[in-house]
Amino acid sequence: MRTIVDDFTRRFAAGSVSRWSAVLLAAAALAGLAACDAAKTAPSPAAGAALPVQVRVVQEQQLPITLEAVGQAEGSKQVEVRARVTGLIERQRYQEGEPVRAGAVLYQIERAPFEIALQQARAQLAQQQAQLEQARREYDRLRPLAEAQAISRREADNAQSSLQLAQAAVALAQAQVRQAELDLSYTTVTAPISGISGRSLKSEGALVNPGTDSLLTTVTQTDPIWVRFALSEAELARVRAAGGTQVRLLSDQGESLLEQGRLNFAGSTVDPSLGTVPLRAEFANPRLRVLPGQFVKVQVVAGQARGFLVPQSAVMQNEQGRMVWVVRDGQAQPAPIQTAGWLGSDWVVTSGLKAGDQVIVEHLMKLRPGAPVAPQPAEPQPAAAPAAAAAASTQ
Repeated sequence: MRTIVDDFTRRFAAGSVSRWSAVLLAAAALAGLAACDAAKTAPSPAAGAALPVQVRVVQEQQLPITLEAVGQAEGSKQVEVRARVTGLIERQRYQEGEPVRAGAVLYQIERAPFEIALQQARAQLAQQQAQLEQARREYDRLRPLAEAQAISRREADNAQSSLQLAQAAVALAQAQVRQAELDLSYTTVTAPISGISGRSLKSEGALVNPGTDSLLTTVTQTDPIWVRFALSEAELARVRAAGGTQVRLLSDQGESLLEQGRLNFAGSTVDPSLGTVPLRAEFANPRLRVLPGQFVKVQVVAGQARGFLVPQSAVMQNEQGRMVWVVRDGQAQPAPIQTAGWLGSDWVVTSGLKAGDQVIVEHLMKLRPGAPVAPQPAEPQPAAAPAAAAAASTQ
């Protein structure tokens, strides 16, 4: 800076700058010189100053061991409603997407052709019954004569055969009547189970038949509802060891959707590509809070253990496993830990910490073993305790 001032003085003496320019340049030069001198005299921060960090003081407590997985809901029953006779749909008797009860009428197919077929079958039955009575009277008249050898044996055998043929004809006619009655009943299409009705695939006036194009709609039972998900081998072993396992469903925001579920299926093989075992849970769903096909978060409570709640942001992963930074003697020190699942947004730590440890929750990338730190209490997180209580209440 002093070199610049000396150069400016020589230029001013030689007359290469104007008076006002000289004044302005001189003022700027003097200001810069003063700033440089102030910087030289300002005190520098101490090389070993402590880094301010926020910490959470952890305490050991009884905590539920929870496992979480993403699952997909499905109806506990899903039935295809199909046409079983050929005819025209006269009327659709349900609202699509609305709940229906078992036995409720969904469609009405034209009845007239089947009523006529039933009348014909009944008339045929009456005719065969009349022929049976005639054959029985003939046989009863010829039997005494055959015993007295007043007629040939052949005539007696023919009378007996005619009676048996008439009996068989009546049985056939009765089966045809029953078939005609059954076909007539199929013209009224009812819901086979209680559940939520699906979209109608056939409109009024459409011709339906019991062939490959017979599907009319579907009915899905949503109460109870099933949820399919998968766990690793180690997690499944922990679930089996827990015995009375409780299962809950959570929303994307972590709010409880359905509680008090139970496992009703566990696969007997491990998926070789994923290393997981498929499972299925059943939940009461009277208010239809979960829809079939919906993706949900499944939380399995597999027993309880004593441990510590540590924020997710405080846990790091390295080659040896998970670890946290703790404050000991005013210095940051790494502490390897063992975890047992999540509880809300916190890890459940079962080993590696002790009561009263100060776990650092910020500036983790700036820390080095033995670095001096100045711990400050982190902001309280009230959601952890209620989450623990809610999970523990399911035990």
